[in-house]
Amino acid sequence: MAIAAPAAASPSAAPRPPKIPAGTAASYVVFDRVTGRTTLSYKPHVRFRSASVVKVLIALDYLESRKPGTAMPPGDADLLRRMLRASDDDAATAFWNRGGRAAIIDRVVRRLKLVDTGPPPASKPGFWGYTALSASDVVKTYRYLLERANPAVRDVILGHLSNATRCAADDFDQYFGIPSAVPRPWAVKQGWSGYGAHPAVPCSGTRASGRASASDAGITGASSATLAPGTAADAATAARESTPASSASPARPPVNLARPVLHTTGLAGKGDRLIMAVLTLQPAGASYKSSAARPTALTREVYRAGLPR
Repeated sequence: MAIAAPAAASPSAAPRPPKIPAGTAASYVVFDRVTGRTTLSYKPHVRFRSASVVKVLIALDYLESRKPGTAMPPGDADLLRRMLRASDDDAATAFWNRGGRAAIIDRVVRRLKLVDTGPPPASKPGFWGYTALSASDVVKTYRYLLERANPAVRDVILGHLSNATRCAADDFDQYFGIPSAVPRPWAVKQGWSGYGAHPAVPCSGTRASGRASASDAGITGASSATLAPGTAADAATAARESTPASSASPARPPVNLARPVLHTTGLAGKGDRLIMAVLTLQPAGASYKSSAARPTALTREVYRAGLPR
């Protein structure tokens, strides 16, 4: 596809390096597809728990495992739409269990040659949100979709990501980061974890009612509540466990599974010129609203600093 240039910043007006908000740990990468170069990078190989960003890998594995030329079952097409547009956790769990759980991550790591990505801890095989990844590997994943994947696979995934809904299936507002900080067009997959099953201030304007699903309770590693269900001891145990990298990678520090995370990833600019990944750990106990403001402010600075010059 044709790649158009975003508005380039004047060299004399080069912005200062992005400032990491207080209380936040962050990693980011901006890649320019026209020049084939990374325009901005900070701690690109630091590993975070994925939260719902892993849904891109789950979708990719499902679509590439299908026999070419076969029609997708309508039920699966609906699951993909819900998982990618509204970040539906139950849809992700259906594909995760069907695809062999950690085997999904092993297959994608091999195929895309990811170096920082690894499956959830062996003691929590159902927690897809505990998959480890890095900003570098996220950018590599989008590059694979744009440059190497079958066009039919690419169009399904990116078509859904370009139509991400403001309100997620669990009623969290997922328009933090890129959607609020970067001009359209964009396509995004967001991730959040550690803020409970439902937001204190629902995105839809009506407080969610009814019982939480299994994924809301944290059984599957859902985007909104990826800690093990029930007790502080469960959370402490999860925080001490390491999420492994690929077998080819050296030993790494354990991935933080306790602090809240907010990630914004995707494509920006005409022709999907820029690939962006901004991954963050947020202060413990912070509200979702205050937390969302931090990656949005950071992403705005990352975008400006990462524009081609």
